[in-house]
Order: sequence, then C-alpha cells, then structure tokens
Amino acid sequence: MCAALALVCLGALDVQVPRQISADTQILKFADGTDLSLTGHVTRDGTQREGSFGGQAQILDLETESVTLAGGASVPLHSGVRLSVYTAAGAPTASEPRLYRYGERLRLTARLRPPRNFENPGAFDYRSYLQDNGIVALGSAKAAEVEVLPGVAGHRAMNWRNRVRRSVLRKVDAIWPPAQAALVDAMVIGEDAFINRETHLAFQRSGTYHILVVSGMNLGILAFVVFWALRRLRLGELAASIATIVLAFAYAFLCDLGAPITRAAMMLVLYLGGRALFRNSSPLNAIGGAALAILVLEPRALLGASFQLTFLCVVAIGGIALPLLERTLQARRRALRNLDSVAFDLSFPSRLAQFRLDLRLLRDRLARFLGRRTAHAVLAGAVRLALGAGEVIFVSALMQAALALPMAWYFHRVNSLSVPANALVVPLTEVLMPATVLAVILGYIWLPLAKYPAVVAGFALDAINETVHAVAGASLSELRVATPPAWVLAVGASALAFAIFAVRRRRWAIALSGMGALAAAAACVTLQPRFPAAPPGVLEIAAIDVGQGDSTLLVSPQGKCLLIDGGGPLGSSRSSFDVGEDVVSPYLWSRGISRLDAVLLTHSHSDHIAGLRSVIANFHPRELWLGPSGMNEPAQGLARLAQSRGAAIIHRAQGDRFDFGGALVEVLAPPRDWVPGPQPRNDDSLVTRISYGGTSALLAGDAERKLESWVAREGARADLLKVAHNGSNTSTSDLLLDAVQPRVAFISVGSRNPYQHPRAPVLARLQERRIRTYRTDLQGAASFYLDGRSVTAEVVPR
Repeated sequence: MCAALALVCLGALDVQVPRQISADTQILKFADGTDLSLTGHVTRDGTQREGSFGGQAQILDLETESVTLAGGASVPLHSGVRLSVYTAAGAPTASEPRLYRYGERLRLTARLRPPRNFENPGAFDYRSYLQDNGIVALGSAKAAEVEVLPGVAGHRAMNWRNRVRRSVLRKVDAIWPPAQAALVDAMVIGEDAFINRETHLAFQRSGTYHILVVSGMNLGILAFVVFWALRRLRLGELAASIATIVLAFAYAFLCDLGAPITRAAMMLVLYLGGRALFRNSSPLNAIGGAALAILVLEPRALLGASFQLTFLCVVAIGGIALPLLERTLQARRRALRNLDSVAFDLSFPSRLAQFRLDLRLLRDRLARFLGRRTAHAVLAGAVRLALGAGEVIFVSALMQAALALPMAWYFHRVNSLSVPANALVVPLTEVLMPATVLAVILGYIWLPLAKYPAVVAGFALDAINETVHAVAGASLSELRVATPPAWVLAVGASALAFAIFAVRRRRWAIALSGMGALAAAAACVTLQPRFPAAPPGVLEIAAIDVGQGDSTLLVSPQGKCLLIDGGGPLGSSRSSFDVGEDVVSPYLWSRGISRLDAVLLTHSHSDHIAGLRSVIANFHPRELWLGPSGMNEPAQGLARLAQSRGAAIIHRAQGDRFDFGGALVEVLAPPRDWVPGPQPRNDDSLVTRISYGGTSALLAGDAERKLESWVAREGARADLLKVAHNGSNTSTSDLLLDAVQPRVAFISVGSRNPYQHPRAPVLARLQERRIRTYRTDLQGAASFYLDGRSVTAEVVPR
C-alpha cells in the first residue's frame, strides 16, 4: 500500500513540476540537407570509426550556440546535434587524427537532417532515444571545414570527469594489448566504442551481456573489495562506509551514471546506512528505496526497458534467491565457522549440527594422509567452493526464469545456455574487476608494477572471452521468439509474485511450488505456439519500411508466410547496422511470426540480400527461393547459410506455377536459361505474380525496362503493383503500367535518399493513371489485403 501511494505521489509530482527543455528543437527548421554554418561546443568526446563509404569518420555530440544564415545574420540556438565529421577516402590524413574533446568550441559547415525511425510495428524508437540524450538533429561535416575556436564551454564537473575518463582510457591502452584493452574499456569504464558488433552479439547470445557493460554487479564487486580493504586497515565501520559510498558514486559518475549503476549506488547507500544505524538490512526495502529515488528524479523511467530489467533482476535476487539461499547454502556456509568447536554445534539446528559432525569425520579420515591442518584447509576450501558454485548456478537459473518474459518482450531472446555461461563468467569477473582497478592505480605510480595485476586481469579476460564465444557459437545457445501475447504477460507477472510470496513460507512444498510456477511461466514464454497476426481468408502483402531497400511480407489465406528480400545497406557502404536483425526481424516478431515458410531473394544487390542472413538465422525458413541456376557469389553464400539452417533450396524461373497456402504463385521472369553475371544486376530480379480469387499482386523486385517488356508480353494483369527499383526512372515504364493496369501501388524507398527516389516521372506516370500510391518513406509500413474481389490498404500504426 505504501508503495502504491508513493507511485501516486510520484505521478502527481510529474504532472505538477514543469520540465526544463534542454534542447531547442527550432534547429529542425534548418535540417533540410543544405549547408549550414554552426557554432557550438562538444558535449561528448569524439570517437574515430571507419566511414560508411571509406575514409574515416569521427562521431561526436555538439550543443549549438548559434546558426549563421545565408545573409550573414547569426541566430542563437541551443540544440543537441550528433555529428559525423568525415574524411573522404583517399584524402590526406594525419597519422593521429584530431579528436575533439568535451568543452571545445567549434565552428563548422554541416548538413543537418532530422532523425527518423523505421516506421514499422516493433521498431526501435531511435528518435526518442536521441531526445532522451539531448539530441534533436543529425548532421555531417567535412573534417577540413571544422575550425577550433578559443575558449572552453560546458560544465566544470563534466569537463573534469571527461579528462579523468580519457586519462584512465589512455592508461588502459598502455597496460593491455588492443584486444584486451577494448574489453577492459567496456567492462570497467563503460566505453564500448571499440567493441565490434560480433562481440556484442556473442555476449547477447550467451546471456552474459551484463558482463560486457558496466552494471550494478561491477559496482558491487568493487564496493565489497574497498570496504573489506578499509576494514582490514583498521578504519572504523562508519568511516569505511562513508569512504566506500564516496568512491562508489565517483566510479558511477566516471561511468556516466547509467541506470543500473545508479541503482546499485543508491542501494549501497541504503545498505551501508542501515549497518551504520544498527538496522537489519531488508533487500526488498533497499530495492524499493532505490527505485523510488530514481522515479522521483525521472518518473517516466518506470516505462523504460532498462529500469524494468534492472529492478526485476534485483527483485528476483532479493525477493526469491536470498530467502532460499539463507535457508540452504548460506546456512551451510555459516556452519563451516569454528568447525573444531563441538560446543558451537549447539547454536545450529540439528540438520546443520549433523552437517558439521559429518565434515569433522571426513576431515579426520583425510588427516591420515594429509595431516590435520592441511586436511582442514582442503576440505573447508572445497566445501566453500562447491557452495559458491551452487549459489552462482542457482542465481543464474533464477535470472533465466525471472527475466524470460521481459527478454522475450523487448529483445525476443531466450538464452538457453546462460546458466553454465554465467556460472563460469561471473566468478572470473570477480577476479577481473579488482585486478583491473589495481593495475590502473599502480599504472599511475609506476607502469612496470602494473603488469603483475594486469596479467591476472588478462587471464580472466581471455577466459571470459573464450567462454562467451564458445557458448555463443553453440547451435542451441539462444532461441528467438515472437512478441508474447497479453495473457502470457499476465501469467509471468503472477508467477513472479507468487514465487516471492511462496519462498517466505516455512513449508518447503509451498516454496517449491512457487519456484515451479516461475519455471512453468518461463517455459510458457519459450514454448507457447504463435500464429501470424493476420485476418483469415485473405492474402496480405505488407511493405516493410527498410529505408532505401526492399522487404515485403506475404501472408497467405491459410496463414503461410513468405518474406521477399530483407533490405540492407546501399551499394558499397559499410555499417554495423544490420537491417535484417534490427528492422525486419522485430517487425516479423511483432506480427507473432516465429518461423517463415519460405524466403524469396529477387536478386543479389546488397539492399535486397544483406538483411536476409539475419532473417534466416532468426526464423529458420523451410525453403529459400532463388532465381535460375548459375548463382553469383552473394546468392551462393546465402544458400549455404540457409542449407546449414535446414532450408531446402529451390530455383524458380519463368513458367513456374504453384500453390502457396491457398494463393497462386506465378513466376514471370527471368527465363529458365537466364545466367546471372558475376556482379548482380537489376534485371536478374525474380518477378512474381501472386493471386487469390479474382485479385492479384505483381512483385517486380528491381526489374528494369528490358525485363518489364517480357512481363508485359506475358499479359500480367494485377490489382496491386510493387513499384520496381525504389521508384527509379529505369523502371515502371508506360508499357508495363498499360499491361498491368494496377489500381494500387506501393514504393519501398528511403527518406532523403541520395538518388532522389522516387523520381518525378515515375510518380507522374502513376498519377496519370490514377493509381493510389503508398510510400514507405512517407507512410511507413503498409499492408494490402486481397480478398478475391478487391484490394484494401492499411497504413500500419507503430
């Protein structure tokens, strides 16, 4: 009741207290892609990365101070901008690129654009994420056009923090080789700029991602070591507590005060404060106090994934794990104290007194071979190690069950091997954290002295890295699941609440039933069958917003699912962003799809094929449809991946007609004797017409005029047309439109793309024929329903 009333008060406070807007969104008026002269100061240190089209790019955050207009007038504007300062490939660069630091004032010419989300159900809200970090616009600038101005801006405390952070990162680079230094930066300092996508995915797949990022566990380990060391140095408990709290908040500040580490710091204050006042610590009270403190500062955090995952984790530990461990493994750990004292047996319950007696008997047997002192040390150490391992395994299994629901909801993951992975990695982290901190401290005193703890930390790092990649490489390391329905959410929440209640009962049957309910709820999240969210008895064709690329979902009248293309980056561009994993897969999961019946690749251009690798890995299609024989290398690589995941490879060509879940599929091009060249071409596209009843859709890939003329000769009448090649003028000819006579069309195209797609002549030809046209860059994802008589369109809400 008190917690509920506190939340009511927080809500009232959130309504009544006006919010200070830190960024002026007026700068979006100038975010039209034209050159703009900006003056501002750096708010986040620049990090160097490889440019999307070659060369180098430095990513930094800038708070603008003024904008200079074309007439020379200066307009004061205080807005957050995330800038990419790039050097073109082949341009001369310094051996050590100039990195811009917090507080430096810059004048530069940039092109700004507003941030844009992929407008699909289940898509990540990138725009809100940037706004939460004070960023309202994105921009790019040439490195040669950046001028450093005199003076320093920003907050003094933040400037000091960034200077210390940079100093620590440099010291880490001096102590460890680059591969290990990158992991130390991420695990200890929270700087993940040097961690590649493959490493991120390995930690996610193994269920150990909390190790890679700075979390409450890191702060807890360091706080324990600091408090223990200060007490061993004869410092009083109150002084040791205060010093530990100060150092904990300093470490949290250095690591950018993320939600998990802030929560841990607040809980540490409550715990050590309670000890200082001779109060028994209640984990759930400490968790609740920390949660309320964060919600007072930011009530809307209650709806954030980070807040929910963080506090659900510690609620499961404090509400379920600790009560059970207190009655089992930790009770036996306490029973190891003063093992020689028979009188001390009387202070324990009979089962623990018997446990002590059994250990003494076993020790006496071992003493015949090892001596009494050695036998005592070996036995006690082995028992403590076994009990510690049991605690880690139990807590890991509990986390797996308690977090199954939010992990499925937010990330569509169920980590099946996270228990053994964490059982190995967590103890290594307990070695890594103090060894790393000690090495950095000694590095400031005398660098050779830091090498000794650095060797220990390096061993722990290598062991963690090898374990994570071994587990992540296993075929059963994770399951990808669709978004759980509402009834599964209710079952999971009820099971967790019942488990917290049950473990506090004296009767073991009730406690075990609570754990069983939690395990059953986790199994329900993992194994419950899902069916595509689509109206029955109609053919649905959905245009997915993948930017400047193509991806289309087909759901047949009988519920079979076909994905045509998977989007991807443009041409030779390079990016760690995976359209298949980050855009197409979340859309499919939001539709309740866990497995695809088939995937069709129209042709091998990167903006069609690149995303399919992740889609195939996540959805294990039963079939992969490709064009005629003679595939080029990209298609061959995709075929090998699909075969390794159990998919049958089927080559389609002109003249194929077959049923797909109640819909008729006709392949119109290319002909069976078509041989693709070594490099993909638009006219390699597999063109299909899908019909249901008296309605049909023509899906033309990137077919250009030559291929379109063949399709037109086939008399391919269709009600719905997928406009080829993102609306390029090389496609959608008068000949094709006159032959097909569509009533509705859709164009998959990226917002503000460099090719100016869709081209005005194409739009004019569609308008002349009064064809209703939908565009993913304007409306986002859209679904088209063919019921056998007509076509209806629906713009899909996010």
